[in-house]
Amino acid sequence: MNRAGRALLVVGDVVTDVVARHGTPLAPATDTAAEIRTLPGGAGANAACWAVRSGAGEVRLLGRVGTDAADWHERALRAAGVRPLLVRDAEAATATVIALVDASAERTFLTDSGAALRLSPADWCPELLDGVARLHLSGYLFFAGPSRGAARRALRDAGEAGVAVSVDPASAGFLAALGTDRFLAAAEGAEVLLPNADEARVLTGHADPERAAAELSRRFPLVVVTLGAAGALVAEDGGVTARVAAPRVRPVDSTGAGDAFTGAFLAARLAGADPAKAAEAGCGAGAEAVTAVGGRPPVPPTDGRSAS
Repeated sequence: MNRAGRALLVVGDVVTDVVARHGTPLAPATDTAAEIRTLPGGAGANAACWAVRSGAGEVRLLGRVGTDAADWHERALRAAGVRPLLVRDAEAATATVIALVDASAERTFLTDSGAALRLSPADWCPELLDGVARLHLSGYLFFAGPSRGAARRALRDAGEAGVAVSVDPASAGFLAALGTDRFLAAAEGAEVLLPNADEARVLTGHADPERAAAELSRRFPLVVVTLGAAGALVAEDGGVTARVAAPRVRPVDSTGAGDAFTGAFLAARLAGADPAKAAEAGCGAGAEAVTAVGGRPPVPPTDGRSAS
């Protein structure tokens, strides 16, 4: 098999996002006015799209979707420049997330994982690594048995092939439900861990992001903790090695900001950037992402549903 290459392979979730922006607090048991849009999303898919936007030459995405929305998602990914490798599930619907976005642009998710976490080891084969320089695993895969098995197999094969692997822990709530030890054991062997501050806190028990980043970097060679508007921390060998500021912007919707960071960070690393410079690129993409609705960079609509 030909392992040489410069491609990025993302294995992760493809999701239909229903984004509801409400300018006033939710009113229980009655109506709250909102602006609602249906958009393509998913942490893995978003990161892949932002990697292309950030200059990655070839980006592939392996994920599992229901037949209900498979064509729409494939068109949206291709329009963004991503090569979709989607497994169609005839039994489960495509994953759906309802994102409630308040006046401060903070979001709360209601998640139906659907087909996304039904990705299984049978959907993976080592040949998917042909021509791949980096493999990125969405942390959502680690929260169900079948998809965790697929992620572990991909991580193992990448290690044997000398392909660097990054993992985004994805969800503080799901991490707490799964258990820190189980997640860390499943992610063992990854070169890069990309948690946000809440996820780093759950994984270490430290509320201070610097302490959390330093501790995690004793288990993973490179750890980058994102801090939202405060930027990011880079940690290696048990200590913080860089603090990166984020551009100041007026946020509209924070959905997908971390995915944008991940995509741009990985594109920069593929281009040879050091961790601090790659984190700067990630912060720039994250800042851009929060100025628009949805988790992906804007692309032309693919059909009646918006894909921007």
